[in-house]
Amino acid sequence: MKNLMKIGFMMLITTMVLFSCKKEDYIDTGIHDPKFNGTIWQYLESRPELFDTLIVALKIAKLDEVIKNEEVTFFAPPDVSILKSVWALNENLFRMGQDTITSLDQVRPEVWRKFLSRYIIKGKYLAKDFNQMDTLNLATFPGGVYKNFENTDMNIGVLYNDIKTTSNTGTQIIKYAGYRQLYLNYPYSVVIPEDIKDYFIPFLTAPVATSDIQPTNGVLHVLQFSKHAFGFQTYLFANEAFTLGILPKQP
Repeated sequence: MKNLMKIGFMMLITTMVLFSCKKEDYIDTGIHDPKFNGTIWQYLESRPELFDTLIVALKIAKLDEVIKNEEVTFFAPPDVSILKSVWALNENLFRMGQDTITSLDQVRPEVWRKFLSRYIIKGKYLAKDFNQMDTLNLATFPGGVYKNFENTDMNIGVLYNDIKTTSNTGTQIIKYAGYRQLYLNYPYSVVIPEDIKDYFIPFLTAPVATSDIQPTNGVLHVLQFSKHAFGFQTYLFANEAFTLGILPKQP
């Protein structure tokens, strides 16, 4: 995708999806086969409505060969997640009186590679391979630390939700008995005030919407676009791209 006019269209579609869906709009289609007869790259190509922007960014970052040929676990950010951060970059450029970008290759390849690498883990990991995480009790359930493709630490864990039931006798909560959701988390270092130390979450979280898609060269987990912006916060990507300088538009 070269023309970023798609941003506005996709944001509109996102808003319509978030505000128009009701319970009756969903159809239970049963259990799907997690196996995919092709590489992770071929899976991304098979879903252009979700990943055509991601594919372009991977090519610019020269990470496409990794996704095609190496055994990796890829936490794939859908197009909407990427476009949120591109939109933030354009807002920064506009405020500074500079031309906004109209194609992804105006962001330097090293910026794309740095941020995309955070979503790639070497090796094959299904959701069941990750430890439990409880953001309200990280001392007991901290998840686990894994090196991403740029060799920096990521936290990955499975959140075990509670089951809450209400009856005439009151409300009963069964800890950790509910559905389980995989999270990819980006750690950051800050000075934590003592009065909130027990409640502070030391990373930015990215929930997974669909887990355990199994192409022939690894595992694909698709992030929840409504709760994730590429780079884990829009300003992280936007500031990096702005600081290193925007490339001129290709003729």
